[in-house]
Amino acid sequence: MTANIEHTLDRDSLSFTFTSDFDAPAERVWQVWEDPRQLERWWGPPSWPATFDRHDFVPGGESRYHMTGPNGETAPGWWVTTSIEPHSRLELRDGFADQSGEPDPSMPETRMTMTLDEQDGRTRMTLVSKFASADELDKVLAMGMVDGMTEAMEQIEGILASTLKR
Repeated sequence: MTANIEHTLDRDSLSFTFTSDFDAPAERVWQVWEDPRQLERWWGPPSWPATFDRHDFVPGGESRYHMTGPNGETAPGWWVTTSIEPHSRLELRDGFADQSGEPDPSMPETRMTMTLDEQDGRTRMTLVSKFASADELDKVLAMGMVDGMTEAMEQIEGILASTLKR
């Protein structure tokens, strides 16, 4: 079964939003963000899987990762977690990194908010990504971020269905 993932683009607020519903409680969906090994199974699209070298999942904590392309090329990235409300809300800054893993100031930075809303054992996950300018938004759109995030999120349902636990 493929996840039903919807996305909307709002140029006025310089943001795009993804939503998906899962047959799992919020506590279980939260684990795909909290546990770096589960996060690696979906953060990149299937053709660009992620490896998290660091995942300090606390407010102010930093994460460092890289995605590996089909020809072995790498695309490093970083997060700074700005707020955590376990099982319901996560806020972070996400950006591209140079080959040493340090933030690349020439590339766009995303301010992402993830919320989980559980009802009757099902959980809706909503991701809102905001950008500082229309140029930054357009740059990530041109890079294929909408398709990439959709493909990445489609992998979550299989992780939730697996017996893998924290």
